[in-house]
Amino acid sequence: MKIVYSDPKTGKSNQVEVAQDLSHYLLNKKIGESIDASVFGLTGYTLRITGGTDKSGFAMHKSIDSAVKKQILDRSSADYKRRIVRGKIISQDIEQVNAVIEAYGSKPPLAELFKPEGEKKPKEEKK
Repeated sequence: MKIVYSDPKTGKSNQVEVAQDLSHYLLNKKIGESIDASVFGLTGYTLRITGGTDKSGFAMHKSIDSAVKKQILDRSSADYKRRIVRGKIISQDIEQVNAVIEAYGSKPPLAELFKPEGEKKPKEEKK
């Protein structure tokens, strides 16, 4: 299972691979709940779950109060479309969990990952 967390201050995101023995911390959590991220290596951080996808690529939907796959009638723009979605509860079938940082810890994890490498040379034009 993976957690993809994003930083609303910088607009950047990163992903953390969750070990099989630690994935039980995420089970039965719902979209909108906050979790302590120190279990996953982000000490002092709090993450809010915003969604996710299952092993087949079906997205989680916050209007379904279970962990099952369901077909819904979704209104996008002017027309209706049938879509298959997952419920808002995280189960064993969920492969990726999306989250947003709510509370920051003492050490910024994204700032270290996305350090500027310095000035890049402009490309030379071909003659």
